[in-house]
Amino acid sequence: MRIAYVCGDPGIPAFGAKGASVHVQEVLRVLLAAGHEVDLHCRRTGGEPRGALARAHDDGRLRVHLAPVAGESDVRQRERMLMAAEEGTRRALLAAHADRPFDLVYERYALFAIAGTSFAREAAIPSILEVNAPLPIEQARHRSLVHADTADAVARAVISDASLVTCVSEPVAAWARTQAPAARIVVEPNGVDADRFATASRPAGRPFTVGFVGTLKPWHGTEHLVDAFALLTRRRPDARLVIVGDGPERAALKRRAVERGVADRTVFTGAVDPADVPEQLAVLDAAVAPYPAHGDPYFSPLKVLEYLASGAVVVASRVGQLPELVADGRTGLLVPPSDPEALAAALDRLAADPGLRRSLADAARDDVAQTRTWRHVVRRTLGAAGLPLEPDEEAAA
Repeated sequence: MRIAYVCGDPGIPAFGAKGASVHVQEVLRVLLAAGHEVDLHCRRTGGEPRGALARAHDDGRLRVHLAPVAGESDVRQRERMLMAAEEGTRRALLAAHADRPFDLVYERYALFAIAGTSFAREAAIPSILEVNAPLPIEQARHRSLVHADTADAVARAVISDASLVTCVSEPVAAWARTQAPAARIVVEPNGVDADRFATASRPAGRPFTVGFVGTLKPWHGTEHLVDAFALLTRRRPDARLVIVGDGPERAALKRRAVERGVADRTVFTGAVDPADVPEQLAVLDAAVAPYPAHGDPYFSPLKVLEYLASGAVVVASRVGQLPELVADGRTGLLVPPSDPEALAAALDRLAADPGLRRSLADAARDDVAQTRTWRHVVRRTLGAAGLPLEPDEEAAA
């Protein structure tokens, strides 16, 4: 198939390092590996494609169409520019389709982004809309949103127009249904490239090591991890904590480690390239997702899937989608959110039982390899739209 992949969000550099960028890249990799051609229409690239994407770009199977929107400090003006830019993307899609038809449009839902699904409707070709969050709500709550009525209207239009809407969690799907009750909506959580973590192994002869990987934002609950680690060290004084990533909470977390008396046992690595995440996870015995009780419930965290694939034991809060991703007592441990004492007890249990760590980690690796790779995610998504990932699947159907 010839596929148009559309990402109209200027905050997501297609070849960048942030989690949303990784998501874009992984879907592209799966589509290209299956033999499809992809035209990527995006607002930012964040650099050059790498690895398999670079090879596909060099041989012409991945074509990049960049339509940037100038940075603008005034929120109202920036939103207007985003709206205006959509018409250019729609015309680019129409022109490319007239030259050689597309078979599918795959659009990542973005505020004010309507070009992909409107083009697909006009051209009478299938479209898949990937929804990762209720963006008008998120934008108004955490940032600023001037043209809220327009954002809501765009959401209703694109969710209604898409042949299939795939949502990363049930709360996201519930929101999408309120926008377009008649839409075809499925829930498909994020995936992981299990092969990236296949060679990760725990170094022998070092202290029990706990860690977190991700952007240090308030809604990640990392302050509870520092508190829990301080409690753990009362029983495990040689334990170590590694916090991988950077963000607005880094300074506060460092101060908290000092106040709790664990600064000398805590390492802050700063930001790392996604390619280096497997190496960082390889030093951890336990990888923690300490989401708080008051956070948004709609997320599908990439970090937890990477934890599961890495061989580190996942200890996660029992919130949102996490109970669906982590089977408590089989592929990891779940604890109450915002509860450092319960988190410390779970970590102490793992520190005391290497056999339990091995069994949980092995089961987690098997689970993601069999059901939760990006290949599984894309195949199920295309299948829900009645499309094959590979030619032999079409023949079998």
